[in-house]
Amino acid sequence: MKHLSGLDATFLHLETPEMPMHVGSLNVLDLPKGYKGDFYEDAKQFMASRIHLADVFTRKLALMPFDMTNPVWVEDDDIDLDYHVRHITLPKPGTNRQLQQYVARLHSTLIDRSRPMWEFFIIDGLKSGQVALYTKVHHAGIDGQAGVEVGKAIFDLEATGRVVKPPRSRPRASGYQLGMAELATAALRNTAQQYVKLFKMAPAIARAIGGLAKPDEKAAEKATATAPKKFNLFAPRTSLNVSITNQRTFAGRTISLAETKYIAKHFGVSLNDVVMATVAGALRHYLADNNELPAKPLVAGVPVSLREAGDDTANNQASMILVSLATDITDPIQRLKAINASSNSSKSTMNRFKAVMLDDFPTFAAPWLVSGIASMVGRSGLVNLLPPTANVAISNVAGAPFPMYFAGALVTCYYPVSIASHGTALNVTVQSYNGRMDYGLIACRRAVPDITEIGDYMLAEHKLLMDLTQKHPSAAGVTAPKPAPVAAHAPDAEEEAAPAAAKKPAARKKAAVSATAKKAAPVKAAAAKAPAKKAPAKKTGKATPIKTTAKPVARKAAPAKRASASPRAAAA
Repeated sequence: MKHLSGLDATFLHLETPEMPMHVGSLNVLDLPKGYKGDFYEDAKQFMASRIHLADVFTRKLALMPFDMTNPVWVEDDDIDLDYHVRHITLPKPGTNRQLQQYVARLHSTLIDRSRPMWEFFIIDGLKSGQVALYTKVHHAGIDGQAGVEVGKAIFDLEATGRVVKPPRSRPRASGYQLGMAELATAALRNTAQQYVKLFKMAPAIARAIGGLAKPDEKAAEKATATAPKKFNLFAPRTSLNVSITNQRTFAGRTISLAETKYIAKHFGVSLNDVVMATVAGALRHYLADNNELPAKPLVAGVPVSLREAGDDTANNQASMILVSLATDITDPIQRLKAINASSNSSKSTMNRFKAVMLDDFPTFAAPWLVSGIASMVGRSGLVNLLPPTANVAISNVAGAPFPMYFAGALVTCYYPVSIASHGTALNVTVQSYNGRMDYGLIACRRAVPDITEIGDYMLAEHKLLMDLTQKHPSAAGVTAPKPAPVAAHAPDAEEEAAPAAAKKPAARKKAAVSATAKKAAPVKAAAAKAPAKKAPAKKTGKATPIKTTAKPVARKAAPAKRASASPRAAAA
């Protein structure tokens, strides 16, 4: 048996029916040329040969008596692949929007805790002729970086796959679950070890806390010129910061990794800063549409990995920092610089604590206590009254820079599907893959019913930042060669026969921001073989801060018109 750390178990204890705590991904796959088989059966057989390569596929929870402390992981020697790998066929016409809506529904349901906590879905019926793979794994077992390591177990670098040694035969366990006495003894021993570990680290923790009273003067001087003038303890309240239901909505967007890196290098900031600036600009327009943009800047909760290089343990090793999104600043470049300053300041503080931050801590009586509090807070509406700590969660995970294959099919995209939580109804997670930045937006459907608008505004903000690189000198004083990457596009743009005018509600005005981007240039990845056709770009307007209203009102502006795409490009 293996004990869950305090951080791993927290994702179990905080889970409620309204707030499932699993993470996942959506991959669209190109089947091999001339393929005539049953891909679901092939995928199931493929997984049967791979599940022993990652612990997350073969372990399940064993609960402690009376929930006195965290459960443990135990090996499951009776895995039902027909349950874990399932088959879904979309109804006609099989559009991308249908696929994403179905993924949102699948993501809203809890994972069975009596089995290994993972589920794979093979989804066909797409009008492009492709198939999709939707995966979900409980967050108690992995964080974002550990998820990349799990991906290495199931993805190959060649369509022909690789030779995988079968697992060694082991004697079958005598019982379905461990005995009460064995579990209780293990719980007491683990709790004692946690207290000893905490006691040994107490002096280092005290020194780190005391160090806050003596800030790093050099770092402070360096950041003073560009740092935000004021960072509030709490974030402003918006319609994103409410108690959520179990209903979800999902959208995926793709932006060029090369273009994102180019913007970061040009303005002398990090790639993460550009990601946050892209989301910040999108949320600024989205909230202004509803006369809801607050005068104070929005705040993002950003996960930070505590994982050492080379550590591929399937658990959680992360913390979180708060970064100002500077949405009170109209100029996009000044907003980007302010985000960079806020991010550097938060990371500097985090680095001073990193060595003493615990991912395992005593949790006696935590299962029933924390679970009860989480349920009470979510259902009482208390979240709607308390000031939020963050308005949105934004996460960036580094993925594979090369094409991958699943059961012989080419993986064309890698959209993350993360967690919406009480008080933070919108989560934006981006994963790089094969020259792409695949953004996955997941939200409570009642709080954010029009999530595609935010995705469209993200594409418009990215294009605006790219255009501004041509008008402003680079940070290094030299002009970097402009890349020829995969163009930004909206993967859920459909090829519908209805006239464009019929798609827009009559009450809405045309948005000032265009969600189109430049045509895709040829790239090495096979995923970009069918670049989307883009509509002509329009001038970008600027939103000004507007007072926040208590309740949403009818939107005054529609999102930017989405570019049409070929079936293959739309699915990718």
